[in-house]
Amino acid sequence: MESERTISESDGARLFVRALETEGVEYIFAVPGEENLALLEALRTSDIQLILNRHEQAAGFMAATYGRLTGKVGVCLSTLGPGATNLVTAAAYAQLGGMPMMMVTGQKPIKSSKQGLFQILDVVDLMRPLTKYTRQISNANTIPAKVREAFRLAAEERPGAVHLELPEDIAAERPHDDNHIFAASDARRPTASTKSLDIACDMLREARHPLIMIGAGANRKRVSRALLHLVNSTDIPFFTTQMGKGVIDERHPRYLGNAALSSGDFVHCAIDEADLVINVGHDLVEKPPFFMHPGGKKVIHVNFSGANVDAVYFPQHEVVGDIANSVEYLAEHCGRCGGHDFSRLMRVKSAVDEHLMDKAGDDSFPLLPQRIVSDVRQAVPEDGIIALDNGMYKLWFARNYPAYDNNTVLLDNALASMGAGLPSAMMAAMLYPDRRVVAVCGDGGFMMNSQEMETAVRLGLNLVVLIINDSAYGMIKWKQAQEGFETFGLDYGNPDFVAYARSYGASGERVERAEDLLPRLRAALSAGGVRLLEVPVDYRENRRVFDEELPSLTCRL
Repeated sequence: MESERTISESDGARLFVRALETEGVEYIFAVPGEENLALLEALRTSDIQLILNRHEQAAGFMAATYGRLTGKVGVCLSTLGPGATNLVTAAAYAQLGGMPMMMVTGQKPIKSSKQGLFQILDVVDLMRPLTKYTRQISNANTIPAKVREAFRLAAEERPGAVHLELPEDIAAERPHDDNHIFAASDARRPTASTKSLDIACDMLREARHPLIMIGAGANRKRVSRALLHLVNSTDIPFFTTQMGKGVIDERHPRYLGNAALSSGDFVHCAIDEADLVINVGHDLVEKPPFFMHPGGKKVIHVNFSGANVDAVYFPQHEVVGDIANSVEYLAEHCGRCGGHDFSRLMRVKSAVDEHLMDKAGDDSFPLLPQRIVSDVRQAVPEDGIIALDNGMYKLWFARNYPAYDNNTVLLDNALASMGAGLPSAMMAAMLYPDRRVVAVCGDGGFMMNSQEMETAVRLGLNLVVLIINDSAYGMIKWKQAQEGFETFGLDYGNPDFVAYARSYGASGERVERAEDLLPRLRAALSAGGVRLLEVPVDYRENRRVFDEELPSLTCRL
């Protein structure tokens, strides 16, 4: 019988965990390996909760979503080699989406190893283009400094992903007894200069048809309050990018719509009419909602950092600093302007409102996307959260689903990875157990991390998983048809989703009539636990609405 391995009370792994505790870490999402065993032992007696996932990608998606929802750094853990490579997509998800996340990966001993190059990859170099900071810890005494630096950079604007590799022998190494753990810093974001703010006010007063665009960087409580103040103070209409949904309650009379498409939608008529766009919190990482042209409209860039100039985005003025402070200043000092004319912009709003009601009550089966979105909105309470995976339905929800508060619609339009919807919803359900949470997934995206249903059941989450089923990669089929190609290579079979959910200990139901979706959604949300609803979708509306109807309607405005 092998003797039990003894772990020092003051080894590198315990120092690492103490540094995480000092940073206020609540959870570590993990698929551990043998190279992480010392760290696991240190976590066993820690207040940090270990969440065991079924795939590293899902662990990373949950950590990134924790960062998105809390503003604090989410932490995930994997072993070396294949465990680390499975975190790559989640790293890109956090980095492009501006979500603070730290990845911790294991490694074979670096001072002496008897396993040759088995499972050895240069993970630090692998993570370099995907992170703000990536380092191997080669001495236990450097653990506190590296942890503090990683957390600082992950949370600092623009937030993103960082990575630390903790080799097996360094985790077991005894650090100096006087090793110092660094306290988390409390740095304040810099405020934009008064001169740049006053120039923005002057540009706003000189404009005839100004318009406010709200992006992902504005999706924070303080910014929400400041933007509402600005809109109410100036009467300027606003629209949102996909990741800016809900920053201001979309029932507001000045809300024009969501730029779910890059061009050709109703909201683009308003953008074309505007002579000044005040861009709050959007940057080029998220798919551009409109394209600039030399000599065209002016753009004011309001963000935490300067603009990345591109052929389609080159703002004439920048207000760089804390967004909430900048917007509050504009609200207090710009004021209403008698020279503004919003009549054409508001005609766009009327057209949008009428269009979005089309077929919302249609009883055909399989269900139309408009009916699905309408029923979800009716079922989900005002503070409820929907987390969308990536697929055709994401465009329908972005356009047709009015969000009432910030971060109540979790979607990704930066990396736009499939497989993120279920883990993101699980994280929301963990953080807000008293709020109703729905994961809205296509059948394709759901199957990419469907194994996390077991994790959700094991954690006792209250979560509804709505699977929109077309037995195909529907968005790519739509694009294929747009390009004039024959339908090919995008259809597949699916499991029995109801039986699949029940095999994990969740409940499962299949919607077989349009009129059943709303009552079953409401019942599932009220019942609690993990509940799956499968609803068949008819995506013929994609072509009719986006390719045929919108071009003919918007050109009349």
